[in-house]
Amino acid sequence: MILVNTDYITGKEFEMLGLVKGSTIQSRHMGKDIMAGFKTMVGGELVSYNVMMNEARALATKRMVEEATSLGAQAVINVRYASSAIMQGAAEVIAYGTAVKFTN
Repeated sequence: MILVNTDYITGKEFEMLGLVKGSTIQSRHMGKDIMAGFKTMVGGELVSYNVMMNEARALATKRMVEEATSLGAQAVINVRYASSAIMQGAAEVIAYGTAVKFTN
């Protein structure tokens, strides 16, 4: 599956199949949340939250690709990501784009 954040793929013509998306809501467990709280007092990278967001993006992308595959897509163009806080320590990540099938 080809994933691009542009509205074209060089040398390819395609038919649009529709919008596809994948999402997840992730959280860190309380112990890591407390440690991250302490880290905010002194500053620096919140590694456990980085890990959480990377895992969430990967899972959202996987779910988007699964939806595209079920439509018979060969690629997803205009791939975008969005995230929002659901509650303290939890975030939703959504991946979305346009599923396409090559015509040439």
